[in-house]
Amino acid sequence: MNKIALISLMMLITLCVSAQNAAQAVKILDKTASVVGRKGGASANFSVSGKSLGAASGTIAIKGNKFYAHTPKTTVWFNGKTQWTYMNTTNEVNVTNPNEAKQAQMNPYKFITIYKTGYDLSMKSVGSSYQIHMTAQNKQRSLQELYITINKKSYNPTSVRMLQGKNWTTINISNFKAKNQSNNIFSFNSKDYPKAEIIDLR
Repeated sequence: MNKIALISLMMLITLCVSAQNAAQAVKILDKTASVVGRKGGASANFSVSGKSLGAASGTIAIKGNKFYAHTPKTTVWFNGKTQWTYMNTTNEVNVTNPNEAKQAQMNPYKFITIYKTGYDLSMKSVGSSYQIHMTAQNKQRSLQELYITINKKSYNPTSVRMLQGKNWTTINISNFKAKNQSNNIFSFNSKDYPKAEIIDLR
């Protein structure tokens, strides 16, 4: 076998292995999405750390692409389009239409709605977990890169590490529970915060 043919064969084998690995990553994420993205919703505890956010911990409720997150300093509602962020220290509510990176800062389950389009996927086995690596095909995408650690038995994600700009943010997740959630909890109710200043940044 000549050198060119050997190189071509090696490249073909590499491509086949890479395609199989990506297909396996999709299969794992599909299973995770079916567990996490159940119609009724779910809840969990989380802790987040990163250069741009500092460190915080709290609880989250999710249902489809909606979420409600609460920490000692901040409460966030997202109804699928509009996000309200209440800050205890200033008694202000910022109203935004966030991009996927901004949503992911407080919602560790954001990846289940975006992995099927625009990302190259790979996976490896690490002890009792799978580690999925997502890399954006479009370098202008707000979420460029993610590492998702998923429990092999339950298919619950236990951590999400994401690159936004030049900064990495890590969210650790625990105590995941399937729990029916009312749609009402994903929208801000001004009656509950009568003295808060509303700042519309849309």
